[in-house]
Amino acid sequence: MSWVLDNLDLIWSLSLDHVRQSVIPIVLGFLIAIPVGWLAWRYTPLRGTVLTTIGLLYTIPSLGLFALLAALFGIPYLSESNLIIALTIYGVAIMTRSVADGLESVDAATRSAAIAVGYGPWRRFWVVDLPLSGPVLLAGLRVTATSTISLATVGILIGVQNLGYLFTNGSQRRIIPEVLAGVVAVVVIALIVDLLLILAGRLAMPWIPRQGQERRERAAMRRLAAEGIA
Repeated sequence: MSWVLDNLDLIWSLSLDHVRQSVIPIVLGFLIAIPVGWLAWRYTPLRGTVLTTIGLLYTIPSLGLFALLAALFGIPYLSESNLIIALTIYGVAIMTRSVADGLESVDAATRSAAIAVGYGPWRRFWVVDLPLSGPVLLAGLRVTATSTISLATVGILIGVQNLGYLFTNGSQRRIIPEVLAGVVAVVVIALIVDLLLILAGRLAMPWIPRQGQERRERAAMRRLAAEGIA
């Protein structure tokens, strides 16, 4: 406990770095997954191929992905940019299926009614499809956020300073409180971000009964867990 009290400034600084390195890929992954997931949902013959291919990105070992990105894009291997791009790719791998499943969950009668009153494809997507797929999207986003925050710790392996530093430094120096401080900090950040997403979801989707929304989110998260992603 004394180590933690003596190093609160270090823990706080690393936590801020960790949050920044996690939030950027979460947002980028979500934005990229929406059009990719829409394509997978819209063109049914391609759905299996697209989702399988995108899902396989999550199986690439992080160190191998860092090396591949550095070679492909010419970015420094030991850089924060490399970490953020890698985490974004992992985020897209998780979110794409949630986007496709969310759009699939929209009631066909509701979509037909929108078409009947003159909604074109573009307007229907933003006014009908995307909002009504919200609970499933939120479930996928919560899983993506938790996974990204956890995975960000591997950045220390390529010299990126975040909470992963407490793991490696504490392990090398055999300072157990340092390692535990890193674990607790990562868990706390993940819980706070998850809570913020839940609150944002309730504000953005006030028309959905809370129980119904939570039921859809749990169902979506169970699907992701069954597929070995969550």
